[in-house]
Amino acid sequence: MIALPGGAGYPSNYWMGTDLGLQTSISKWYAEGKSKPFLLAMPVLNPGPDDKGVYWDGSDIPGQPKMGTWLTEDVPDLMKANFRTVKSRDGGAFMGSSTGGFAGMKAVLKHPDKFKAVIASGPDIVPDSSLWKGHDKEKAENNPELLAKQLIDTKGPDVYIAFQVGDNESNKKTLPDVQKFVATFGNKGPVHTSLRVIPGGQHNAKTYVPNMGEGPIEYISKVMEGPVE
Repeated sequence: MIALPGGAGYPSNYWMGTDLGLQTSISKWYAEGKSKPFLLAMPVLNPGPDDKGVYWDGSDIPGQPKMGTWLTEDVPDLMKANFRTVKSRDGGAFMGSSTGGFAGMKAVLKHPDKFKAVIASGPDIVPDSSLWKGHDKEKAENNPELLAKQLIDTKGPDVYIAFQVGDNESNKKTLPDVQKFVATFGNKGPVHTSLRVIPGGQHNAKTYVPNMGEGPIEYISKVMEGPVE
C-alpha cells in the first residue's frame, strides 16, 4: 500500500515517523481480522515545496518531473525489488488524504492493470494544478471522472474506491463532489465505491486514520490478496 499525504508531501511524507499511528493502526486492524497486513510505502508526493501554491497532481505534467511515473512505477518497483510482495494487481493499493487521496484514486483508475483499490480521504475529484495550463489533453487523461467513465465504457478490470469524508471539511465542496462521483460512477460496472461520512470529521489526518478502521480498510482488504506462507 502506497500512503500519500496531502499538502506539500515534500521533503517528507507526514505519515512517516509521526504520532498519527498509521502503521500501528493497520497492525491492530490486522490483529482484529479487519485488514490485510499491508506493506506501507510513504514516498514524497511532490518533487519540491508547494509554498507558492504549486503542486504536481501526482501526474506526468508535460515539462515537469514525472510524478505519475514515480508513484505508479518507480515506488512499486522499489517495493517489489526489496520485499516479498504480491506481484499482481491484487496486491497493489493506495491510501491518501486530500491531494494524496486524489493522486491515489487517479492512479488506480488510470492503471487498473497494476492497482486494485484505494482509500481516498477528503480527496479532490478533478486535477486542478496550475501547471496543467496549456496541456488540456494531458489534464483530461488524468481526470478521475473521465477515467471512471472510460473504465465503465470499456468494461475494464474491477477497482474499489473507499471514500471517507468528514461532514465538517474546510472545503464545503468536498463532500458534495465525492457524493456526486459515487452517484455517477459508483457500483456501475467495474467501478465499485463505498463512502463513509465521518460525523464532525475535519480535513486532517487525525480524523482520517481512526475512521479507516470503521469500514474502509475492511472494504479494500476483502478484495485484495494477502501473503501466503
